[in-house]
Amino acid sequence: MDTNGRDSLREFLSERDLPDRTLVVLNRREPEPVQRLFEESFGALSVDIEERELPEATDNVVVLLEDGEVVATSPLEKLQNAVLYVNSDLYRTGLSGVDKHEAPSVLTALDEMVFSLRGFPKSNKEKLLLIVMSRYIENRALTADDGRLDVAFQELSRIRDERGTETVYKRLAESDVETHIYGLPDITYERDGLHIHTGTGEEYQRSWFVVYTPDVSDADPAALVAIETGPNIWEAMWTYQSEQVEDIQQHIIENF
Repeated sequence: MDTNGRDSLREFLSERDLPDRTLVVLNRREPEPVQRLFEESFGALSVDIEERELPEATDNVVVLLEDGEVVATSPLEKLQNAVLYVNSDLYRTGLSGVDKHEAPSVLTALDEMVFSLRGFPKSNKEKLLLIVMSRYIENRALTADDGRLDVAFQELSRIRDERGTETVYKRLAESDVETHIYGLPDITYERDGLHIHTGTGEEYQRSWFVVYTPDVSDADPAALVAIETGPNIWEAMWTYQSEQVEDIQQHIIENF
């Protein structure tokens, strides 16, 4: 057991006392298939999804409500560009990703919730949310250009197989971010500026995480933790709470 009392990363995926959250599409003027894509992408999250018509509101906007209060808004177009009209291949090949499409605020604001998400072939969209959030945290580290980033890929070969991913980590290697990479040693991978850690234990096999803690910058910490509970089925959450992020990072340092 590590010093923060967790035997495994999965123990960080615990339910919290959270407000009721609802995603509302306001004044949709896009065709019905867009709404179906939205529901397919976000339907697995522990939030209600609604459509509303409000004459005083802007058309084609998605809002996140917490106990009925608006806490985040995103143009529907931003969700189309980042999630609805793309698939994970675009993030892997570099045609989209860390710079081109910013993560929608209504997604990034869904922190502290534990989700069960499915990858292909069970779902074409759900796992993409984890990819978008991974890029969001990586971009936070790149923008701050300091601190420490810990990332698990399961297999190290995923860095090389996914051109967009390798591009991101080439930039991180050239930055002032102390970047640590974890994975099963299915290939030999080395790059100056990256700290490579390999192992074959269960946590290496099942873990996907992106954990960033700043150093001297004003950036906020952030962590995504996902555990594969079945073939391409993930239990996941993300958090920005400093103490929680530091505990996750300390578990990684002590156990990987």
